[in-house]
Formats: sequence, structure tokens, C-alpha cells
Amino acid sequence: MMRYLSGVAATMLMLALTAPGAQAAKGPDAIATAVADPGRPDTDKQRDANRKPVETLTFTGIKPGDQVAELLPGGGYFTRIFSKVVGSSGHVYALVPAPAVDAPADMPDFAARVKALAAQPDYSNVTVVVEPFAQLKAPVPVDLVWTSQNYHDLHNFPGLDVGVFNQMVFDSLKPGGIYLIVDHAAEPGSGTRDTATLHRIDAETVKQEVVAAGFVFVGGSDVLRQPGDSRAVKIFDPSVRGKTDQFILKFRKPKK
Repeated sequence: MMRYLSGVAATMLMLALTAPGAQAAKGPDAIATAVADPGRPDTDKQRDANRKPVETLTFTGIKPGDQVAELLPGGGYFTRIFSKVVGSSGHVYALVPAPAVDAPADMPDFAARVKALAAQPDYSNVTVVVEPFAQLKAPVPVDLVWTSQNYHDLHNFPGLDVGVFNQMVFDSLKPGGIYLIVDHAAEPGSGTRDTATLHRIDAETVKQEVVAAGFVFVGGSDVLRQPGDSRAVKIFDPSVRGKTDQFILKFRKPKK
């Protein structure tokens, strides 16, 4: 009887592990665990209410073992989370543009903070890549290219061709890979008018530019929408700072 019960238990365990939902839950579970990591700085945790990392990353489909390229990682808010989600079998490439030759001597070192993060044992799966913007890509094909609140600035870098850059992103992704863009929303129909002044961009313009590079538009998410934002003021304005209306757009590189 005991032998029979042991066999039943083993069978039930195997069915649970191989159930369709079991594998699908691995990505979301890893994201929730990464966001709940007690090692995250308090300053990052305080931003979670506005940035909604669990919902946003779940929309990407990121999972353990993925290779991720993060464009312009800033202070590493998402870098830390990516690192924990993909784990030891995955990798995160933090892509930082090298300073221009004629850049002012007092310009901040944008790579310094994320380099310090990558030097910590807890984030040994993070590699910082510093290259001129026109050559900025991961050294290997990746599953996800991510940029948050930065896409509009592609239009503000002198000499950078956004079409060429998006094609470079396309080429750096594995077939079926995801290009995920989060940015501050501008007024509908404004195109790129506000990229340098208000630091916003029209979501429809982003769609057109990215699709032109060969991507398929998968869909968008409203999780970061803020209807109280008029979209007519600079993102640093005290009335909207930290609570701007933002769009999330997901694109896929075709598998063939």
C-alpha cells in the first residue's frame, strides 16, 4: 500500500511540474522575486509605485536564462532587476554611449554608476558596454532589447540616424526577440517636436520608426498611463515629475 501511494505521489508531482501553467509561471515568479529582493536600494524601492516593475517586465515576457541588452541604464534601477530575473544562466548587457570627442570636460561619467553595480558579486552577470552611440549594441545576439524613458533622446544626439539605430537593434536580436520601449508620451500628432524641449515623443511616431526597421508591432500596455498629465509640460516640471503619462510598446523581430 505504501509503495502504491508513493507511486501516486510521484505521478502527481510529475503532472504538476509538467502542467502547461507551470513553465509559464517561471518568468513572472522570477520577476516578482527580483523586485522583492531585499538587496535593492531603498531609493529604487521608493520608485516602484510609479515605475511598476512587476507589471512592466511581465509584459516583456522576460524569463530566467535570457540575454538582455539595456540601452542607457542610468543608475541601474532596471539593471538590478534584470540581473536577478535572468539569473546565472542569463546575462545583462548595460549599453552606455561613449562621450563625444568634443564633450565638455565636466560632463558626468554616465557609465560610472552601472560599472560600480556590475563590479558587485551579486551582479556578476552584468557587463557594461561603452561604445559610440552609432555602434552601441550587445556583443552577442540577445532575447530582449529594452529602453526606458530614453527613446526620445535618440532624436537629440547630433548625427545619430534613428532609422539606422533601430536597424542595428533589429540585427542584434535573436529571431523572435523583443524590442521594448517605455517613454514619456507627447501630445498626439506632435511627432518628434517635443523630444528636446519637453523630453517626450508621440507613441505613433515611435511605432512608425520601429516598424520601418523590420519589426512587427506586438502591442502596448496602459499600465503606466497617467490621464492627469496634459503632456504639454516638461517631464521635470514639479506638477508631473515622477508621474508622467508613459506608453509601453512591444515589438518582435520576425522568426524568419
